[in-house]
Amino acid sequence: MMSTLTPCLWLFLTLLPWVTSDLIPRITFKYGDPSRLIERFTQKAVHNYDQLVLSPDGETLYVGARDHLLSFSIRTSAIQLTNQVPWPATKGSIDNCISKAKSSETECFNFIRILAPVNSTHLYTCGTNAFNPACTYLDLEDFSMPRDANGAVLTTDGRSQSPFDPRHKYTYILADGELYTGTMNNFQGNEPIIYRNLGNKTSLKTEGALGWLNSDASFVGSFNPQGSAVDSKIYFFFDETAREYDFFEKMTVARVARVCKNDLGGEKVLQKRWSTFLKAQLTCSLDFHFPFNILQHVTIKNQEDWPTGIFYGVFSTQWQVGGLRSSAVCLFSLDEIEKVFNGAYKEQNKEYSKWTRYMGPVSDPRPGSCTGGKFPDSDLNFMKEHFLMDEEVLPMDKKPVLIKQNVQYTRIATDTVQAVNRHNYTVMFLGTDKGFLHKAVLDGTESHIIEELELVVPQEPIDNLLLVPKKGLLYIGYSAGILQVPLANCNVYQSCFDCILARDPYCAWDQKFQQCKSVRSQQDNWMSWLQDIERGNPNTTCPSLHKMRKPQPNSMPIKEENYTRPFNMILELSCPHRSALATYSWRTPNPAGSEGQMLTTADTLVIIVRSDTLGAYECWAVENGYRYAVARYWVSGVSSTGVIKNKGDSDLDGTASSNMAERDFYQQFVVVTVLLVLTLFGCVALALYTWKDKVRTKSKIQGCSTPESIKLSSNNLQEKRLLNGLCDSGGDLSRPCCMPIARPDIKMDLDNNSVGVS
Repeated sequence: MMSTLTPCLWLFLTLLPWVTSDLIPRITFKYGDPSRLIERFTQKAVHNYDQLVLSPDGETLYVGARDHLLSFSIRTSAIQLTNQVPWPATKGSIDNCISKAKSSETECFNFIRILAPVNSTHLYTCGTNAFNPACTYLDLEDFSMPRDANGAVLTTDGRSQSPFDPRHKYTYILADGELYTGTMNNFQGNEPIIYRNLGNKTSLKTEGALGWLNSDASFVGSFNPQGSAVDSKIYFFFDETAREYDFFEKMTVARVARVCKNDLGGEKVLQKRWSTFLKAQLTCSLDFHFPFNILQHVTIKNQEDWPTGIFYGVFSTQWQVGGLRSSAVCLFSLDEIEKVFNGAYKEQNKEYSKWTRYMGPVSDPRPGSCTGGKFPDSDLNFMKEHFLMDEEVLPMDKKPVLIKQNVQYTRIATDTVQAVNRHNYTVMFLGTDKGFLHKAVLDGTESHIIEELELVVPQEPIDNLLLVPKKGLLYIGYSAGILQVPLANCNVYQSCFDCILARDPYCAWDQKFQQCKSVRSQQDNWMSWLQDIERGNPNTTCPSLHKMRKPQPNSMPIKEENYTRPFNMILELSCPHRSALATYSWRTPNPAGSEGQMLTTADTLVIIVRSDTLGAYECWAVENGYRYAVARYWVSGVSSTGVIKNKGDSDLDGTASSNMAERDFYQQFVVVTVLLVLTLFGCVALALYTWKDKVRTKSKIQGCSTPESIKLSSNNLQEKRLLNGLCDSGGDLSRPCCMPIARPDIKMDLDNNSVGVS
């Protein structure tokens, strides 16, 4: 476990290469692809659609944006704006925000952070209000807020409920009329808090002086699961720097904290403070790999059923390989979390500042338990220092259910789908920091990604996901608007084998109508429907295929085209990659005789149109043991006389044209070669000339020359004798003159061919 690792082992782990298989989306839909219909809503004056809340009847979508509150009707498949009210930051808050060096273009606004239905007629909402949080109520009947005589919105202090900084993560949940929030409680953003207010119970918060939460705690989710064992408990998920580890660097860990709804706080000790606050570490890792220690988002499945309640957490790692960050999804059961909270406590040795397991006695009822009533002061003093559990919460099956390299997930939403075989499958929708959406299926302990959707251009993070299973829709909030994405996209699969290969629980092949349909459209009549989520094998699932000796390539529309091109022209044939999980190959008319005229790239075949390259070309895919055609082309040639030639035509004109082309290519090759040789010869000549000139200059400077280069007049007889004496030439001017030692008393004037002695 993580707590037992030494710093050296952590160093070893962080230096290990990432060696795990990477999941690849089977199909990628680019931005605006008509085969994946997505409805968009945007307004130029409205930004940051962060809060998405569904009305109790499921027919209205409430949205909290920057300086605005909006409502949409989703009764039909089209999203329709029904109400909109502005709620900007007050002028005083904006001026104060700017005076504290905050940006008037990106920060000093009212970012809506809480949008909670308190009853059928009102929403409780809070916003950052230009770093001065404020809260108010929204009347749903006329979609208005209370105002004073001057028309200003009546608000209350929103500290401890909404963060000051719009960049800070936060969470909130409304339970039994009480609002539970996890956020930053000050302007500086270094005082995290878990807070309860609104209802009739005493307002409670965490104690900052006791170190219950580290100053960099970042909240990502809060839940109130239903069931006799947990409905009195609120769970908070966050990450923070761990104090219990003494490593070579600060280490972030994921946490789950628990407080009780019936907590009343202490009378003398922990007054107006939580008396039931406990926290434990969440572990998401693979053996001998980087731990996924940063928690990005959490959602819950089966919240209404306590024994089967499961938390789905999206994790990333603080260590990066090559500047790239990876993500993982880990599952945690409520049962396992409760076992850890009912286990041993940790305590800190104040002398050595080490955290160890508490081995002392524990009172009954246990400190921090949700038994109701008030605890004695002795238990409250115990809770002040024993708020951290000793055991870690391990993921189900002790490993992540999904790992995606080089991708950082920001949000997760889950849906449960009953397949044709009556088994339930979990579908995970994962938003990324680059504006993509991944649709993944959890099959037991393994996952596969069905499709990848490019939602936002240019790239930016997905801020929020809201799933509406009854309508089969997913709503996505980002900075510029809202997206409505259908959960199922069965129409894109136009054949039995394509529908089966998709392994999509939403889709099955209807043999009666020969269509790939949504299973939710007709759940009572599945007798003739086909699915294979576990294996995705068309050979054993589609009856029209396994009864035949060979698969029929025409079982789905493929790309077919005829090309007629002049001889010796270059032609590119594309091979559509419908599935990223398939391998592709070409079938050519004359593989052996035309290799020199073909070039194969990732998804293209390049050929030179000749008599021996004419004919049919087919691109085939092999996926999960099934082979199918994706493209078919017929290539014809046009001779120099304008006659169209097909494969098998053997007239002389085609041969002459081919031979002429070969001669043309040869002549061009000769011309290019000659020009290249001439250019190289010129370069060599220039280099030799430059080298010779340098040699001459060097010879003059050193005084080495031939008799022809030394011309002394009869008037310089004395200088000549001196020169002859220095060179030891014996008076013979035909001998070369060489001066090995520089004489400071001899001056040579090379320009005038004279020598002087000083």
